[in-house]
Amino acid sequence: MTFMQFISDLIANPALMITALLTMGVIFVNGWTDAPNAIATCVSTRAIGPRAAIIMAAVFNFFGVLVMTLINATVAQTVYNMVDFGGDSHDALIALCAALFAIVVWATAAWYFGIPTSESHALIAGISGAAIALQGGLGGINGAEWVKVVYGLGLSTALGFGSGWATAKLTAFIFRGFDRRKTTKFFRGAQIGGGAAMAFMHGAQDGQKFMSVFLLGMFLSKGQANVDSFTIPLWLMLLCSLVMAIGTSIGGYRIIKAVGMDMVRLETYQGFSADLAAAGCLLLSSLSGIPVSTTHTKTTAIMGVGAAKRLSSVNWGVVKEMVAAWILTFPGCGLIGLLMARLFIWLF
Repeated sequence: MTFMQFISDLIANPALMITALLTMGVIFVNGWTDAPNAIATCVSTRAIGPRAAIIMAAVFNFFGVLVMTLINATVAQTVYNMVDFGGDSHDALIALCAALFAIVVWATAAWYFGIPTSESHALIAGISGAAIALQGGLGGINGAEWVKVVYGLGLSTALGFGSGWATAKLTAFIFRGFDRRKTTKFFRGAQIGGGAAMAFMHGAQDGQKFMSVFLLGMFLSKGQANVDSFTIPLWLMLLCSLVMAIGTSIGGYRIIKAVGMDMVRLETYQGFSADLAAAGCLLLSSLSGIPVSTTHTKTTAIMGVGAAKRLSSVNWGVVKEMVAAWILTFPGCGLIGLLMARLFIWLF
């Protein structure tokens, strides 16, 4: 579908307009609460200003979406196939809209408290809860695709922390005999590259997930409930990146502060190490087609970097709040998705 065809359908089809607006809202809050993780370290160490970092993140989010979609669109396919809303496209569309509404509610509450939750997991939980409500049980859940999410959860946590710890140790060892003033200048520049790499990988992971849901809504609004393959258009990649960047520019600083300042006071080499470790983990996950959380990967990498210096460098009180929010995301957002789906189906 071309962009002009999409606009024409949007005007002619109120259901598509509502679905598109809700999906854009979810992408917006992803930029609001999730995308700031990518640039948190380079902003917190003053390697780059917030405005320039947001522009950089927008550009590299787009390239991440574009390049990874061309190389391997498996992440998008995994999320698309995670649930089965059934053969009735009308009820399925209502359930999807309820799930999207639930995600916005959950993400806004998390932002209010400055807690970096995973919008990837909120998305998965929300649509799963809506599918359970629609199907009256677990029949709408694709267990094979959900296993990939469980693998991704373990991978993003363990590999993020371990690679952050190892990268920080290795970086400190390599540069142990260098003049500190020169290395600080070098790592400030390197952090900009690290932030760009993280933004690229954020687009590669999260961009695919949300575009797949956008396309699912488009198909359902046109009465197509059984589409099993699709191609992501270029205009949707641009639109997704732009909306995400607007969200980051409006509400991202609270998350940047929580991740890049409150959890660990990072030196420049530590910020570079965290970016390098997290970007490497995300690249591995994307090439493997495993949907992981960029929030989990980046924050656990920062924890690992802080622990590499000493365990007391990490503010474990902030970590506990984050972990509690991560644990609550699946049942919490899933329950909201289920309740909203039942309410929406009753209303409409």
